[in-house]
Amino acid sequence: MSSNNKLTAVILAGGLGTRLRPVVGDFPKVLAPINNRPFLSYILDQLICCGFSRVVLCTGYGADKVRATFGDFYKDLSIMYSRETVPLGTGGALRNAIPYVKDEHILVMNGDSYIDVDLNTYIEWYFQNDIIVSLLLTMVSDTGRYGRVDVDGDGLVSQFVEKGESAIPGWINAGIYILEQSLFLQTHTGGSFSLEHDFFPKFVGKGLRGFQSKGAFIDIGTPESYDKADQFFNIKENLESDVNKDV
Repeated sequence: MSSNNKLTAVILAGGLGTRLRPVVGDFPKVLAPINNRPFLSYILDQLICCGFSRVVLCTGYGADKVRATFGDFYKDLSIMYSRETVPLGTGGALRNAIPYVKDEHILVMNGDSYIDVDLNTYIEWYFQNDIIVSLLLTMVSDTGRYGRVDVDGDGLVSQFVEKGESAIPGWINAGIYILEQSLFLQTHTGGSFSLEHDFFPKFVGKGLRGFQSKGAFIDIGTPESYDKADQFFNIKENLESDVNKDV
C-alpha cells in the first residue's frame, strides 16, 4: 500500500527565518534557494518518491510567496494550503491544518530541515509496531546546538535534553513525526503552542518512540548551515546517480 493511502503529509512551512535574513533577504525559509531551487522542493520530491500524491503546507510568514512559487501542484503532487494569520508555533500551525487532514494518522515534516531517509521504512515501522506518536531521529557528533533525545533499547524516548546542555554525540530530533490525529486533538484545542516543547514531552514514558536513522541530515536555520546546503544536495544527487549507474 502506498504511503498516501495510510496518512496525510503536512509540512510546517511558516517559519520567520529571522537568522537567515542577512543571506536570503525577506524570503521565507522554505524558499531559500539551494542550487537554484527552493529548499522546499527537495522535501516535496522526497514525498513524491515515497508515493504521496497530496500534501498540506502550513504557511505563515511569506505565505503569498510560497503559494506563488508552487501553486496547487508540484509535479504530480497536489498541494493544499493552511494559512495562519498570526504566529501559532509548530503545534498551533498543525492544529490549524486539521480541516485539510483526511486521515487518522499524520506525517509531519519541518520545512527547514532534510534527512536522507526512505520515509516508507519509517512509516512501515510505525504501523507494524502499533505506535501512537513517534519522532524520526538522527545521530550527530554534537547535540549542543539541537538538544538531545535519549532513547532506550526499544526506541522508547526517556528524556529530552535542552539545547546547549551537553555538547556530546547523540540522537537529535530530525524534524519528521508521525502521530494520531485524534490523540493530537485531545491535547490542545487551539492557540499557539509547540510540538517540541508542549506536545511530545507529554508522551515521554507513555509510548513516545524514536525511529533511529543515520541518514545524512541538514537544517538551514542558520547562515552557517545554509552555506552547506548546496554541497549537501550535490553529494546526495551524485550518490544517487552512482547507484543508478550500478543498477
